[in-house]
Amino acid sequence: METQNYKNHIRYYPPHHFVFYPVLLVGIIASITFAVRHPDAALEWVFMAILLLIIGWLGFMLRQHYALTTQDRIVRLEVRFRYFALTGQRFEPLEKNLSLGQILALRFASDGEFPGLVKRALAENLSPDQIKRAVKEWQGDYMRV
Repeated sequence: METQNYKNHIRYYPPHHFVFYPVLLVGIIASITFAVRHPDAALEWVFMAILLLIIGWLGFMLRQHYALTTQDRIVRLEVRFRYFALTGQRFEPLEKNLSLGQILALRFASDGEFPGLVKRALAENLSPDQIKRAVKEWQGDYMRV
């Protein structure tokens, strides 16, 4: 497995990203093409395209929503634990001033830079992307959904 860093930290689920969505896209394009080429059956093909769009949207929402909601809670707890283990102080008072995206971005920081990056994120109101770019020793999250 390749060492994770900022440039390659996004994870793909091959059956979903490289099978399900391409098949849906082909179906939508084919439906629209048939609707244009066969005006007498255009209504049916437009309906098919809309149906495929709805299926794609539902597939995306359901796959992501439940898994990511649970994982976000787990990462939040991990960050709280790491902060306490490294500083001896509770993270919850600081957490109120950070967005979930900022907290999720902080998980990539090594233990050596984590407490300082938390302080910097609070002081400078760094965006999640800025936090990720500021990480010098990237700690990969190889189990992210």
